[in-house]
Amino acid sequence: MCGIAGVMARPGIEVPERVLHDLAAAIAHRGPDGEGRYRNGPLAMVQRRLAIIDLLTGDQPLHGPSGQVLIANGEIYNHVEWRRVLGDERFRTASDCEVPLLLHDKDGQDFARGLRGMYGIALYDLEKEQLFLSRDPFGIKPLYIAETGLGLAFASEPQALIAAGLVSPVVDEEKRLELLQCQFTTGRRTIFDGIERLLPGETVVVENGRVVERIRRDALPELDQGDWDDEEALSRVDSAMIDSVTVHERSDVPYGLFLSGGVDSSAILAAMKRIDERAVRAFTVGFDVPEARDERAHAAAVARAAGADHVEVLFSRDDFWRLLPCVARAMDDPAADYATLPTYRLAEIASESLKVVLSGEGGDELFAGYGRYRRFSRPRLLGGGRLRRKGAFDSLGILKGPTAGWNCGLAAAGKVVSRRGRSRLQVAQAMDMADWLPNDLLTKLDRCLMANGMEGRVPFLDPHIADVAYRLADDQKIRDGKGKFMLRRWLDEALPEADAFSKKRGFTVPVGAWIADRGESLGHRVATSPAIEGWTRPENITRLFVDAKDKRKGFAAWSLLFYALWYRVNIERVDPTINDIDDLLAA
Repeated sequence: MCGIAGVMARPGIEVPERVLHDLAAAIAHRGPDGEGRYRNGPLAMVQRRLAIIDLLTGDQPLHGPSGQVLIANGEIYNHVEWRRVLGDERFRTASDCEVPLLLHDKDGQDFARGLRGMYGIALYDLEKEQLFLSRDPFGIKPLYIAETGLGLAFASEPQALIAAGLVSPVVDEEKRLELLQCQFTTGRRTIFDGIERLLPGETVVVENGRVVERIRRDALPELDQGDWDDEEALSRVDSAMIDSVTVHERSDVPYGLFLSGGVDSSAILAAMKRIDERAVRAFTVGFDVPEARDERAHAAAVARAAGADHVEVLFSRDDFWRLLPCVARAMDDPAADYATLPTYRLAEIASESLKVVLSGEGGDELFAGYGRYRRFSRPRLLGGGRLRRKGAFDSLGILKGPTAGWNCGLAAAGKVVSRRGRSRLQVAQAMDMADWLPNDLLTKLDRCLMANGMEGRVPFLDPHIADVAYRLADDQKIRDGKGKFMLRRWLDEALPEADAFSKKRGFTVPVGAWIADRGESLGHRVATSPAIEGWTRPENITRLFVDAKDKRKGFAAWSLLFYALWYRVNIERVDPTINDIDDLLAA
């Protein structure tokens, strides 16, 4: 796991050494174990390494049999299988990331088609002078590009492109509205004007400093629903779960698990219990506020049943105020998701003893766990409808000017994924897989862990699981009013103590209660901050913060507070040593 960045300059232009130095410095937190650089003609690339596999010979850049050069951020889980197919004697290292080089020799620009893993890859074909940038199909690992005065620049984080002076930090106002209303931004465009994401599963071909071709690989299977009875479906879920968790445990350093006590992380623990001889170290976060949902007791019971080494992490009011600036800096591609806070805290604690953790992201999307799926999949006459019809700020009197159109990106994604043969439920799942998952949940996991020098792995987001879970019949996903039916049934047999069919507990962070305690003064500071002035009604913001214990108003207040801090550190680029909330807002 690492960070990568670079520039392919236009003809006649050389990338200044200062740019490469600044890119390396900006992504240093992603790879505290070393740095590698490559220069050749118009191309300059840098990689910062977090050493997980092949600790001795896995430093990058890696070189291929036909002169290719590669830097990568990620893990290729099926590297063991590919070595057998391609011939182990052809490999120069034991690195999993050497596989794409030999696959490029074999398949050319389709080299990523056979990869099973999470990755952002930069591969340079020296002979053809082509640069390939590739992102994994689920969008687990990030990769960003920008057309600049030098040429085509890329990086694992957009803030690196800004820190190197390649892009000016300017907010796209349409994306700002989308962020506030939706909590994340959709599609190719980021909130930074001029910086784009590679879409999940996308490979771009770059020549002479410009993108000349785009190739896309879908994460979801093209086949229709499987014609499986419940017993066969259960057997397929079992095989896919054990297979995926097995390959996700391939590591040369110790690994653990983020355990919420819910179905998804408990299912991963159940699979780890069957596979591992040693006790799994499992981390669970809880809160010291009575109104918060605290899952520690249930998670502890699940951990005991699985023989896990359980670590409970308390997230306090002091942690909230201490970590907010850290999260605002880490989430440079912003998601106003308060789950970033406990994720960051878990990573702080887990990083003291581990480099790798498994986590349950993707289970709800692939097995249909969200309540909105049940609503959406109903016929319209019975109340079915669009996903995310209402924005977080609708009817609160906070935003000035027109607010229509904030959900255009979601609507566009819906059209793309509405393929013939897919049920309404599958369309809803595919919409979340296109944007919500990569641009909120996986961005949160990537940034919060990498800021603490950790790698997060997500076994549900694997082609073997997707090929089973997504193709389950609708009533094998939702039955008797409960989502994830077949996964629950599997967990009920694998680890009965997990109480798989209990009511979904959900996960909330008591941000509203903490904000309300400082509501009047904090609301005034946010309302008058440069990030907020001009497009909001400041007279209503203070009242919003005072009333933040109300669930809806509390989330809106949190979103404004997060955005104000995010703007200060990512747009105005204030002194990174300032960590006090009041000082940051006043700086």
